[in-house]
Amino acid sequence: MGTHSHHHDYNFNERYEFAGKAKLYSIIAVVLGVAAVAFGLLSGDHVTVERTYANLLLMGYYFTCVCAAGAFFVALQYVTQSAWSAGLVRIPQAMAGVLPIASLILLVIVGLGLTTHNLYHHWHADGLLDPNHANYDPIIEGKSAYLNVPFFLTRQIVFMGIYSIFAVVLAKLSYKEDLEGGLTSYKKSFKLSAIFLVIFGFTTPIWSFDTIMSLEAHWFSTMFGWYNFAAMWVSGLCAITVIVVVLKKAGYMNWVNENHLHDLGKLMFGFSIFWTYVWFAQFMLIWYSNIPEETVYFYKRWEPEYKPWFWLSIIINFVAPLLLLVDRDAKRKQNVMLFVAILLLAGHWLDYYIMVMPGTVAEHRGFGIIEIGTALGFLGLFIFLVMSKLSKQALVPKNHPFLDESLHHQI
Repeated sequence: MGTHSHHHDYNFNERYEFAGKAKLYSIIAVVLGVAAVAFGLLSGDHVTVERTYANLLLMGYYFTCVCAAGAFFVALQYVTQSAWSAGLVRIPQAMAGVLPIASLILLVIVGLGLTTHNLYHHWHADGLLDPNHANYDPIIEGKSAYLNVPFFLTRQIVFMGIYSIFAVVLAKLSYKEDLEGGLTSYKKSFKLSAIFLVIFGFTTPIWSFDTIMSLEAHWFSTMFGWYNFAAMWVSGLCAITVIVVVLKKAGYMNWVNENHLHDLGKLMFGFSIFWTYVWFAQFMLIWYSNIPEETVYFYKRWEPEYKPWFWLSIIINFVAPLLLLVDRDAKRKQNVMLFVAILLLAGHWLDYYIMVMPGTVAEHRGFGIIEIGTALGFLGLFIFLVMSKLSKQALVPKNHPFLDESLHHQI
């Protein structure tokens, strides 16, 4: 472990105080979000109601993905025995701690979407399985053993339930380590993380097949799960980066330096490239094979109302990080990292928008009070819950076995 003589510079009992403007603005954002959703749902117009549901699904899924990415980040650090992240691991832990609430919200949205027939009507409409009905669909009938409401909701509950339990237990063990010291909590965390990563790796593609791909139940892509995972992971890294930089600007976490930022930047850069690779592989294979039941997915997204956004998504999520983060110095500057992280979070919102909207509202898509309000509401909720969680514990796991190495981290 080395000596602790240099530790006098840092206050390892430092706590973040979530109060004042940050708290007030997050609550206002939530209120505005609730108002926008109520406005959409009570409009009495069927198209507007569907649009509101589509936005709720988009933001509920995005919110849950970012929190799940926090849990994945924590588990990954344990299993790879990474030392660099020890000083900032409280942030993804706080995100992971909010995962049960995010999962519950998403579950309610999915459940209501099914019961009101505003979501998933491609496989949940009346008469699809009845050969004598005008709506009969043999393809959907062939998938009905998998795509049916009880099994669908069971999978959602099981997957998100398992992620949530692991996320909460891993965070608890880390807080326990602060009180007790020793390696007991660390060793338990290591084992649990290894189990969690295997489960997470196998089930997240299925979870995204269910939640997002089944909006267009005829179409399927084996790349879709990894494409969603890449989007989730990049978004999670960006959220961690934003919180790190904001806290540092507020005078907290002075043990986190440009070397730690550089590592976050490398991950954001690398996985933005990976996201593009999967995006391109999915697009190219479908375009090249030109099989009608596959190309229908991209055909919709090449309609005039979606095509500009389709290309803008690639520019923001691939070209921007490629050009802005390729330079070593850029990854070590707080303002550059903050800008790129916020840009990518907006870019992946657009990415999810293109995944959700054509299969729900099709040509009736919009961008107005409902979209902005719902996004604002979930952003406010995320800030409120994550920052409240963060303020409950010291900002550094002071008994983490690799903390000393994290303080001396240099690249």
